[in-house]
Amino acid sequence: MKTKLFIGTAVLLGLASCKSAGDSAGYDANSLDSGAINAITEAGYRAYVEKLSSDEFMGRMPFSKGDTLTVNYLEEQFKALGLAPGNGDSYFQEVPMVEITTSPVENALTFQGKNKDLTVQHLSDYVLATPQMTSNIDVKDTELVFAGFGIVAPEYNWNDYEGLDVKGKTVVVMVSDPGRYDKTLFKADTMTYYGRWTYKFEEASRQGAAGVLIIHETAAASYGWNVVRSGWSGPQLSLVPENKGANLVKFQGWVSHETANKLFELGGLKSDLMEAAKKPGFKAVPMNVKTNIALKSSYRESKSNNVIAKIEGTQRPDETIIYSAHWDHLGVGEVSNGDSIFNGAIDNATGVAALFEIAKAFKATKVKPERTIVFLAVTAEEQGLLGSQYYAEHPIFSLKKTVANLNMDSFNPVGAMNGFRVVGTGQTELEDYAIKAGAKFNRTLQPEGSPSSGGFYRSDHFNFVKVGVPGLYMGSAGDFLEQDTVLLKKRQTALSGRYHTVADELDEHWNFDGPIADSRLYFEIGYMLSMEKTFPNFKAKSEFKELGDKRLSK
Repeated sequence: MKTKLFIGTAVLLGLASCKSAGDSAGYDANSLDSGAINAITEAGYRAYVEKLSSDEFMGRMPFSKGDTLTVNYLEEQFKALGLAPGNGDSYFQEVPMVEITTSPVENALTFQGKNKDLTVQHLSDYVLATPQMTSNIDVKDTELVFAGFGIVAPEYNWNDYEGLDVKGKTVVVMVSDPGRYDKTLFKADTMTYYGRWTYKFEEASRQGAAGVLIIHETAAASYGWNVVRSGWSGPQLSLVPENKGANLVKFQGWVSHETANKLFELGGLKSDLMEAAKKPGFKAVPMNVKTNIALKSSYRESKSNNVIAKIEGTQRPDETIIYSAHWDHLGVGEVSNGDSIFNGAIDNATGVAALFEIAKAFKATKVKPERTIVFLAVTAEEQGLLGSQYYAEHPIFSLKKTVANLNMDSFNPVGAMNGFRVVGTGQTELEDYAIKAGAKFNRTLQPEGSPSSGGFYRSDHFNFVKVGVPGLYMGSAGDFLEQDTVLLKKRQTALSGRYHTVADELDEHWNFDGPIADSRLYFEIGYMLSMEKTFPNFKAKSEFKELGDKRLSK
């Protein structure tokens, strides 16, 4: 293993001086601006993480008191850093949403087979909500249909709904996509958007189903049932749906894998149907089970805020590089070990802290960026990337002139590493910029690690991707630079199981060398882009290449 001397070496690479603050000719693309790089500090970064993940912000849940406290704090920090407001004379972009609270009545979900019934327990066996703005959901005797993955993907010659009429019925579907199980299908180990739970709900609505239940499987979902439970135990947020959601399914949710097996048994079917559904040619199967759904719900419309600031470019101010990080987390929930506040230290106080530190770096550059640098702290990521979706649908800065989105979400506080990974390797040309910038820090691109988890579709950069703007989402990878393997293992073990739990709190033993190195890399990529006239696109094999070409040709 190498030693931590790499940080000092990287700084030495930046000793080449620039001529003056306003002279772009003084910019050297092959060197680092040492003053800017060193403006990103461990002390500053740690202080931001500590503040944002404190109980003061009550878990940073949109529509809560913690929402108001958080966005006001973000505005204060942007002002303190000397950043201009990003939305006219305001630092806020209002995001209208609806909060739907679903309360299952007693025996809210029951199943009837030919010879017996099955009663299941809320949160332990299933989670359920309605996406509709209504007061009650009462569905009687809806038939269950097992629809495989619940995917319609003509480009992959796959249609689980072919010849199937599910109007008024409840579809039961598997998480992920066929490529996870057969490397000749879809994109093999790299999950497509068709594998995401959000897609399953969307497609069921398009098919006219009354409801949809996803079968949870830890490996395929890349998280345990506890994550599903915590994410669905409280109110659900969404952007305000058209016609109050009347065109959506009446209910949607998850069932545990064990519950799914019981449903197959209840209908006299074998659970190996799930294996059959992973192969081409599978046809949907009626489950010989009916279900009754009884839910009480209430809703309230309100607004949260994206918080946005900028540093205006010196030469091409209408062209923007957008740094993003979501500020929200899960708020206050079920009590666990005497604690009910989901502080979200890693997820995503670490990303917002990087946003602030990178702003410091840009303010410290000797040669100021020619393009405008935007700092966007988005709301409601945890509820389905809602804040970034709203921004992408209601952009403040022209999407045609948006060069790239550089998104930061959940840095790993174990230690610095000799490489980095790009989530969604092979998707965009921003990856090439990351490689060039990484070389200045003696860091190299590493394999993605777990592309089957679908990380490319699970953070806010994806909403930029969906409108044709290349998005980059990275993290540390490779070998740790620290040589104390016992200490490294201890830190890694301490982090295990914190995702979306009340245990995601700042720990005095965390090591921020990795997040600092990653923040510096993110800065350098954006700085390089800000001094160019080119617009990166998607790579030739990306499914989003056509979208990128269309945006750039307008």
